[in-house]
Amino acid sequence: MSEPDDAVEIAQDRVDRRPGHRRVGRRRLGVHIDDRCSTTTDRWHPVVVPRFTPYPALRYRDRDVDDLIAPPYDVLSDADLDELGGRSRFNITHVDVPRESEGPNRYDRAATTMREWIDAGVMEYDATPTFSIYRMRFTDAAGQDRDIAGVLGGLEVVDEGAGGVLPHERVTPKASTDRLDLTRATQANLSPVWGLSLAAGLTELLAEPGEQITAVTVDGVEHVIERIADPDRVRSISALVASDDVLIADGHHRYGISRTYRDEVRAAHGDRPSPADDTLAFISELVADQLSVEAIHRLYTDIGYDELVANLDRAFERSDAGRPDADTLATMERDGVLCL
Repeated sequence: MSEPDDAVEIAQDRVDRRPGHRRVGRRRLGVHIDDRCSTTTDRWHPVVVPRFTPYPALRYRDRDVDDLIAPPYDVLSDADLDELGGRSRFNITHVDVPRESEGPNRYDRAATTMREWIDAGVMEYDATPTFSIYRMRFTDAAGQDRDIAGVLGGLEVVDEGAGGVLPHERVTPKASTDRLDLTRATQANLSPVWGLSLAAGLTELLAEPGEQITAVTVDGVEHVIERIADPDRVRSISALVASDDVLIADGHHRYGISRTYRDEVRAAHGDRPSPADDTLAFISELVADQLSVEAIHRLYTDIGYDELVANLDRAFERSDAGRPDADTLATMERDGVLCL
C-alpha cells in the first residue's frame, strides 16, 4: 500500500502550554456499550465510533519544502539521515529522528530545536483548528493514473478493545521507547497513524480542493497538502469520519504509544479532557480506488521449492505464467494473482 511518506504535519496546540496539552477538541462524553452494533433496515452500524477533530496545525512557513521533508523515520538509515539533514538545518529529521549516538538527552534536544524553530518563525500555527487534505498522485504498476486523498486530523485514542478504532493485525509491544520518549519531550505528534474509514462518501467529500499549502514530487509521486478551514466543511468531515469505524492500516505501535501517553497525562493532571485524548491520523476511505496494493518480494527459507509449491497448491490454483517480463506486474494487478 502506498502510505503517507513525507513528515510535513506536526500536531500541536498553540494555546494550552500545560504538560501534554498540545491538541484541541472537546471530548465527547459517552457510555461504553458491550454490543457494538445496532441494526437499521439496510446495514449494521457501529454504536461506538471514534471522535475526529480539527486542530491548529504547526506547519513550515516556507512553502518550498523539498529540503525540509523526509520519509517516515523507521525507513531511514544513518546515510539517509546524513543526506537529509545536510539539505537544511531545518529538515524535519533534526526533530523527528533523534539518533542514539546523540546521547541520552537527544529527545530533550529535539524538543528544544522544535521550540527554537517556532520562536524563530520557521514554523507557524494555523490561526484556527483545521483539517489538512493530503493527496498522492502517481501511476501504478498497471499504468493507471491514481489519485489517493485522505485527511489529517485528531483521531480519538480509545482503550484497547473498546471499539471504534480497529487493528488489522496483532502486534507485540516494542522494546524501544523511542517514539514515546519523543512524544513526552516534544508533547507533539510527529508522525500520523494511517487509518481506513468505513464511512461511505469520504473520498467524494474530499474531492473539492482546499487551500493548497505545498506540493512536492518524490520518486514519481506528487504529494499535495491542502488546508480546510471553512467551518461548515470542517464539521462535515468531522461528522462523516466519526460516523463509522476506522481500521488502522499502518501505525499500530504509534497508536499504542498514544494510548500510553494519554494515560500518563491523565495520571498527572486528572481524568479530564485534554489534547492527549486524540492523536494525529491520516484517514482515507476504505474503497478500492483509494488503495494501491502492489507486488512485493518475499524470500522463503528452510523449505524446498517442491514442498512450498505443494503447500500453496492446497489453497491456490496454479498455472504457468511464463518468464517474467515488463508486463508481469501489470498482469498481477489486473488479474489479482501472485507469482512464484
